[in-house]
Amino acid sequence: MLFDFEKMTPMQCFEFLTGTVVPRPIALVTTVSPEGIVNAAPFSFFNIMGIEPPVLACTVLPGPDGRMKDTGRNILSAREFVVNLVSESMAEAMNVTCIDAPADVEELGLAGLQTVASDVLKTPRVAGCPVAFECVLHADVPLSTSQFIAIGRIVRAHVADAFVVDGAKHIFDTPGLRLIGAMHAAKWYARTSDRFEMVRPTWAEWVGRKLI
Repeated sequence: MLFDFEKMTPMQCFEFLTGTVVPRPIALVTTVSPEGIVNAAPFSFFNIMGIEPPVLACTVLPGPDGRMKDTGRNILSAREFVVNLVSESMAEAMNVTCIDAPADVEELGLAGLQTVASDVLKTPRVAGCPVAFECVLHADVPLSTSQFIAIGRIVRAHVADAFVVDGAKHIFDTPGLRLIGAMHAAKWYARTSDRFEMVRPTWAEWVGRKLI
């Protein structure tokens, strides 16, 4: 079945993309408003995007009322944000931060989560998250009046000690992080505990097999 995206509404595009592009990693983004209020919200339109410089990208979609979300306004104002990755044990708390609370309400408090100071940013990170990235805004790419891609340059990263196998070699207990991903219908999630291994082929091996 063919789908014409040029004839689809934004909501239809959202439903199509979230129903087919899965699983998507979840960024629990913390920001600080000009008034000093710490905001936290999860985003699944998110991923790593480059290594020189090291960057990640997070798309801030419009709110239900069509206006820019607090996270977007705070990123554009402070020019910084923290991406906290979500483990299974934090799934329910992450879900609470989705709540449509007023701008002056700190979602982390509602979710029973605490913050800890970042290393170089004024924006705090979420205590208990296995991995957190401190990011300065490298670029913002406008998509519509209330929607943009925030490209963050990673300046610091925090990994819980329990998951660091060899810090000097950047070897981590990745399965142990037990991160979750977003699936479909804006309410389904996936665990990363079901894995399979494939070794990448090399051209030399490929040619060698053909010659046998």
